[in-house]
Amino acid sequence: MARLTDRIAAANADALDRLARAAPVLSGVKDARTLVPALSGRTLLHAGPPIAPAAMCGPMRGAVLGAALVEGWADTADEAARLLDSGAITLLCTHDHGAVGPMAGIISPTMPLFEVHDATTGRVACCPINEGIGAVLRFGAYDTTVLERLRWIRETLGPAIDAALQKLGGLPLIPLMARALAMGDEMHQRNIAATALFVRALAPHVVEAALPAATAAAVLRFLADNDQFFLNVAMAACKCVADGLRDIPYCTVVTAMSRNGVEFGLRVSGLGAAWFTAPAPVPDGLYFPGYGAADANPDMGDSAIVETVGLGGMAMAAAPAVAGFVGLRSAQDALVTTTRMSEITVGPNPHFKIPALDFAGTPTGIDIRRVVELETEPVINTGIAHRRAGVGQIGAGVARAPLACFQQALAAFAERYAT
Repeated sequence: MARLTDRIAAANADALDRLARAAPVLSGVKDARTLVPALSGRTLLHAGPPIAPAAMCGPMRGAVLGAALVEGWADTADEAARLLDSGAITLLCTHDHGAVGPMAGIISPTMPLFEVHDATTGRVACCPINEGIGAVLRFGAYDTTVLERLRWIRETLGPAIDAALQKLGGLPLIPLMARALAMGDEMHQRNIAATALFVRALAPHVVEAALPAATAAAVLRFLADNDQFFLNVAMAACKCVADGLRDIPYCTVVTAMSRNGVEFGLRVSGLGAAWFTAPAPVPDGLYFPGYGAADANPDMGDSAIVETVGLGGMAMAAAPAVAGFVGLRSAQDALVTTTRMSEITVGPNPHFKIPALDFAGTPTGIDIRRVVELETEPVINTGIAHRRAGVGQIGAGVARAPLACFQQALAAFAERYAT
């Protein structure tokens, strides 16, 4: 009979092999209710592990109210709040429904979502379209401007991108993301190169999609003005890849890390859909003028899915320009961060290479055993949200996944497999 360590090694090697064979393709834009059948009636998805309305942080609560308004379930924020507090709005976790969302991560039935499918397995994952910067729903804003922008995304931007993607025949994402990494992105805080490559790929097809000239111009202008636009595409791609690593017996690889602004949660391949949670940390980093740590909400969003497949904090060495933005002192610190992350992962990513490290693959496949043994917490590059709804991003920094989550997961793993 094989030893436990041998079974774990074989399972983790299987996970890395599945990751290497994944081929996520951006295939279109569809209504959320089409991609997520659970979005019937007054139902919303939210980022992070499950949370009750009364426990929600300010930004997530504000995003729920905004979603209720844009869906027409309520005419005023007060009316939306009464619906939420009375239990008339059902809240479900994004990760349970093949979806991810940045920050508050709220997904409502008529919201347009990027659809990503794995060309090798047919598996599908989805994510909302990035709204841009400033006052946006993902930070809990729901004023008239926010709602109008969401309607424009639903009625104009989403269909235009979908039309371009249909003409293109889908956009393979791994080659684009690998190229962007070589151009200085890490795909969490810095997506400038990836967004530029995305726009370059789509622009001719937007023009050829028989859209009114003013519509095509508005769409291309919106994309060009949003350096972080590709983040949401990357999140859907990484969700598509990570879901392919789930439910491998004896596998100790993390398949999801997510935060709801109150709790941090993670999932492990060999432990299925169980969440292991601890209080969400407040990121360490730099604040925009006029703000400080006292204004910050604990870490929030599904975007840490990119770290699970070797991007974001795992790939800091690829993006020296982002080091200062997230509070690191130098590009050397970014190299040290990536090197340190290689100590807690299963192996190098075969697709994502870092020029500054002689084109070594990014550290990929967070191993709960190594995190606990070395007491080295995975690094997550992240934006910092104001604790009040609607204020928006007030800084950027680094959050560390709480060690307690990994300790809980390892204990559960031992209980299941070591007996």
